[in-house]
Amino acid sequence: MDAARRKIAQSGLLLSNCPPDVTDALLRRAVVRRYARGQVLFEHGDPAHSVYIVLDGWVKLYRVTPSGSEAVVGVFTRGRSFGEAAALRGDCYPVACEAATDCEVVQIPSAEILAVMRSHPEVCIAILSSTFAHLHALVSEVEQLKAHTGAQRVAQFLLSLADCTGGRCTVTLPFDKILIAGRIGMKPESLSRAFARLREQGVRIRNDKAEIADIERLRAFVDDDAATGHPEGSAARSTR
Repeated sequence: MDAARRKIAQSGLLLSNCPPDVTDALLRRAVVRRYARGQVLFEHGDPAHSVYIVLDGWVKLYRVTPSGSEAVVGVFTRGRSFGEAAALRGDCYPVACEAATDCEVVQIPSAEILAVMRSHPEVCIAILSSTFAHLHALVSEVEQLKAHTGAQRVAQFLLSLADCTGGRCTVTLPFDKILIAGRIGMKPESLSRAFARLREQGVRIRNDKAEIADIERLRAFVDDDAATGHPEGSAARSTR
């Protein structure tokens, strides 16, 4: 693994808080794998024997519902890890994983992580931090589904991609609109309507680009309880 890949792998919560010697030991035993868009990393129910860190591109975690539709559980990009909880319990993966774009990942055997956890208790804190981050993200997504309109959820997604703190900004949509819709709990036709509504907030979609006239204005729209039709939302948030 070259220095650039090592730096990305070390940037996420999983390894960033580990002692350097532990990180080096884990990465020496890790394998870098490349996947083309649409390739499967693992299936739902496969034995969980590895933890993954994304080096480049995007991967999606999903379940297929009894009706045959796909429910997207999460989408991960550079520096993000996944599979920790199942792999460290010696369980089966509760979801399937597929390359949403061409991607590159680091695959770390769970047996190696468990070994260093026994010899370096401080590594357990890093694992707990990573697991808590996944839980916090899921709680935030449930809150958005219940408290935000479709347009607000799309706006929040665009804000998560933006590297601007204010003013005009252009972001690249990282994957196709069907996956974007699944990622934020919408149907593709609802996503199209949400994009249309966001024109009123200064957002224009051109192919795979979203042109945002004013980041602060879009952020205010996400936080606007009046847009949800639930004026009590502000009071509810103040009690959290």
